[in-house]
Amino acid sequence: MTSHQIRQAFLDFFRSKEHLIVPSAPLVAKNDPTLMFNNSGMAQFKDFFLGNGTPPSRRIADTQKCLRVSGKHNDLEDVGFDTYHHTMFEMLGNWSFGDYFKKEAIAWAWELLTDVYKLPKDRLYVSVFEGNEADGVPFDQEAWDLWKGIVGEDRIILGNKKDNFWEMGDTGPCGPCSEIHIDLRSPAEVAEVSGKSLVNNDHPQVVEIWNLVFMQFERKADGSLIPLPSTHVDTGMGFERLCMAIQQKTSNYDTDVFQNTIGVLETLSGKKYGQNDEPFADIAMRVISDHIRAVSFAITDGQLPSNVKAGYVIRRILRRAVRYGYSYLGFQEPFFHKLVPVLAEQFKDVFTELKDQEEFVTRVILEEEKSFLRTLESGLKRLDSIISGLKETGLNTIPGDEVFELSDTFGFPVDLTALIAREKSFQIDETGYQDALAEQKKRSRQDAAKEATDWVELREYDGVEFLGYDFEETHSHIVKYRKVKTKAGEEYHIVLDRTPFYAEMGGQVGDTGTLVLGSKEEGERRINIIDTKKENDLFVHISRDKNLDEALSGSGIVTAKIDIDRRNKIKANHTATHLMLSSMREVLGTHVSQKGSFLNDEVLRFDFAHFSKVTDEELRKIEDRVNEKIRENIALEERRNVPIQQALDAGATATFGEKYGDFVRLIIFDPKFSFELCGGTHVPSTGEIGVFKFISEGSVSAGVRRVEAVTGEKALELMRQQEETLNKIKDLLKGPADLIKAVESLIEERSALQKKIAALENEKIQALKATLIGNMETHSTFNLIVQKVDVPSADSLKQLSYELRDQVENLIAVFGAEIGGKPQLSVFIAENIVQETGLNAGKIVKDLAKEIRGGGGGQPFFATAGGSDASGLDTALEKAKGLF
Repeated sequence: MTSHQIRQAFLDFFRSKEHLIVPSAPLVAKNDPTLMFNNSGMAQFKDFFLGNGTPPSRRIADTQKCLRVSGKHNDLEDVGFDTYHHTMFEMLGNWSFGDYFKKEAIAWAWELLTDVYKLPKDRLYVSVFEGNEADGVPFDQEAWDLWKGIVGEDRIILGNKKDNFWEMGDTGPCGPCSEIHIDLRSPAEVAEVSGKSLVNNDHPQVVEIWNLVFMQFERKADGSLIPLPSTHVDTGMGFERLCMAIQQKTSNYDTDVFQNTIGVLETLSGKKYGQNDEPFADIAMRVISDHIRAVSFAITDGQLPSNVKAGYVIRRILRRAVRYGYSYLGFQEPFFHKLVPVLAEQFKDVFTELKDQEEFVTRVILEEEKSFLRTLESGLKRLDSIISGLKETGLNTIPGDEVFELSDTFGFPVDLTALIAREKSFQIDETGYQDALAEQKKRSRQDAAKEATDWVELREYDGVEFLGYDFEETHSHIVKYRKVKTKAGEEYHIVLDRTPFYAEMGGQVGDTGTLVLGSKEEGERRINIIDTKKENDLFVHISRDKNLDEALSGSGIVTAKIDIDRRNKIKANHTATHLMLSSMREVLGTHVSQKGSFLNDEVLRFDFAHFSKVTDEELRKIEDRVNEKIRENIALEERRNVPIQQALDAGATATFGEKYGDFVRLIIFDPKFSFELCGGTHVPSTGEIGVFKFISEGSVSAGVRRVEAVTGEKALELMRQQEETLNKIKDLLKGPADLIKAVESLIEERSALQKKIAALENEKIQALKATLIGNMETHSTFNLIVQKVDVPSADSLKQLSYELRDQVENLIAVFGAEIGGKPQLSVFIAENIVQETGLNAGKIVKDLAKEIRGGGGGQPFFATAGGSDASGLDTALEKAKGLF
């Protein structure tokens, strides 16, 4: 069976068991503060297990894109070195939400594996949870008895909490599980050692392929377990491992899931996978063929490489792949992006979003590659400099902090630094590196410190009802709350059964406002809501008011009121964003698509796919088109609960990377102009926006541009500020008739004066140079100039040093100057002296800078330093004289 047939057989099997087949959620986790990426098949169904939402069916099956490269589930460093770990992988899963349980899940798993896929029964082993006394969870007798009736006791293994109790994170739904393992070794190996003894012992051919999780508990913040309202089934089968088993391979990378990509790498590199004398070449091909999937699908789902959070993880994966290609496959030029087309073609019938965005993903990866290869070159130069400095001292170990700097600044993984060091007969201080890394992680944890108590449940409820499209005020009940400690202080997170507060999502910020408890007669208690967040399917109202426990616990009906003025400004910005996107697609082309947005009551910020700067003329056209639509005062046409396929077939614009349900909301301002899927709030007619004005345009990353704009009062305010600035300039220039001509004339005069100043400064330097040569000390092997000089800028010190170098052989020159009230030092050493003696200008200037309370550095032949104490210049120069 091909991988495509294997996947389809899984979905067809569970469709026959009355399961609803649903699409994969995006790789990037949305509205879940506990996850950066969807790391399991169950992540998108988490709220259904917790009882916070209602699933579209009590039986569901799917194939979910997963990424395990951060947090508790992190397989990154194993990828490439073994044959079965991956960053991005597919998780085939079937789910029961309060419907069937262990009996059906176990029976159907066995039926699919042995009757449909025809896997040999004598090569399969199963595990059952042995229980855990500390958690108060007993041995899973029910699962044991069910498996015993199918496979017999000799094929059942008892598993501990680590192997057979599944938890998605530190808190949340969890439960005992049964894993199904397969022995893929040769008959001779099987005859020699039983596969049962190799289960869960990291044997590359005795691997887990399916995990049947029986969701029975919720892990609370204090570590305790409480039973879930109803029991559920959550299964996860690694698609790549399943293909390995069915296609009778000994490695996931030998299956057709990866061979297309590896084939391209073979063509590009001239190396044959599995036939290389250098073992790291095969590892590199595995790393690259895995990583291209993670990077490509993350980008299609809206996560661009960057230097922060999820974006940094994607950039790290990309750079790891490029580095392996550079080091072991001989790729000195960008190559990684060339794998996107074959991947897009392979998954065009499964995850269509990559084929739809193939060009965009390819260009983003290409620009990232170019950038990293430049960084790699800089890092190699830095490493060469470190090793050269160590050679002078006679040491052969690169300090841990230097190794960490190479990793943190230049993207050099520690193993690359170790490899290059080893080639040059050096080693690295692994312990020092780990200490530096641990210190950085500690700082990161402190920066992100957030401690939450468990929810205090006040009453039962059947989901949260959002009424904010129609109402600005509601009468509600508080259903639960919790306290959260953050760096900003203690917060209360409050959940209502019904709310008018919009929770932050889709780029739109959350509403602010008040919750009013009690009545005026009894004495109102007003709680200030500073933000509203979406956590899974909960609308969480955040307050920093103090001592709310008693008020919240004793509250009955509360009145929830949003800040209407703020909401109206947000609505105007959100609608303007829709009008702007439609206008961009008219002016720039239909390739323009949303890649991120942020809008509040003051500004709208919009990131979009486009590969060149938007010109001033194009911005004017877009701005004019938006304002034209505002003047037309187009009424909002809103359609709710529209079947998603019907909406897409009608031409509605969707955002890649967003998870849409089976039914969606349409926001239309003229069906022929702006027709989008959107959950945000909008003005009833475009005229309420008032006016639209761009304030900036620029690049965010490869292939992504960003614009910022303002509307309504903020746009008028901006225009008034610009008008005031213009009037002040006119006043300063004595009210010229032609302002532009007057400014141009002023610029020309300034340029002419700068040229005159530069000529005078050069004359001064030439005269100074002659004086310095006249006072030069001549030694047997070098000529020395140490002098305090009067120069106009730090650049003049460099010019003076380099011009003297051209006239004086074997020169060592140390200069001190006070420039703009600040002391400056420079040290120049002829390159032949550096090579012969090992003198280093960078080290020398650092030492001298102590006298002026400063610091500096540079290259071995030229370095500079600045400081804060000009009175130390003479001392520094005297000290310099004694060094040579």
